[in-house]
Amino acid sequence: MPRNRILHLLVVALTALVPAACADRAPMAATSVDPRWADGALPEDATVFDDEYPGVANLDPALLRALREAATDAGIAFYVNSGWRSPKRQNQLLRDAVAQYGSKEEAARWVATAKRSRHVVGDAVDLGPPDATSWLAEHGAGYGLCQIYRNEPWHYELRAADHGCPAMYADPTHDPRMHQ
Repeated sequence: MPRNRILHLLVVALTALVPAACADRAPMAATSVDPRWADGALPEDATVFDDEYPGVANLDPALLRALREAATDAGIAFYVNSGWRSPKRQNQLLRDAVAQYGSKEEAARWVATAKRSRHVVGDAVDLGPPDATSWLAEHGAGYGLCQIYRNEPWHYELRAADHGCPAMYADPTHDPRMHQ
C-alpha cells in the first residue's frame, strides 16, 4: 500500500475517534496551554495537526477533519496562519486593521467584528503556504473546503454542497453574514 494512502487512512481513523460531543465543547481552557497561544495566536509553523494550540484545537471538528484529510491527500503541509480566535483577539485584529487601513469601512474588507467573525466560532481558517492554498483552490470542494472571499485566497470554510462551493464574495463586506 503506498505510504500516502497509509497516512491518509491513519489520519481518517484517528480523526474519526473524536467524539461527536466535541462539536458542542467549550473552547480549550486557557490554563492548559502556553499563555502566548491561549487567545488563538499561533506560531509560524503550526499545522492542521497541532492540537496543542487552541487556534487549531478549537476549530469545528468537521472542518478540522476535512483539513487533515485534504492535507494528507495533498502531501503538503497546511500551515494554520489563523484559526479559532478569542473575541478579544478578534477585536484587537480589527483595531489594528482600522489603524492600518485608515477607516472602519476599509478595515471591514479584511477583518470582521468579533460578533460576526467565523474565526471566533471556529468555522474559518487562514492557511498557507501558497502551494497549499493553490491545491485547495483546485481540490478543496471535494473535501467541503471553500475559499469564501476573492480578496483572501488563504481564508477557507467548510461550505461545499453536492454541487460544489458557493460563489465567492468579493470581500467580507459583500457577505450577508457580516450584516445580520
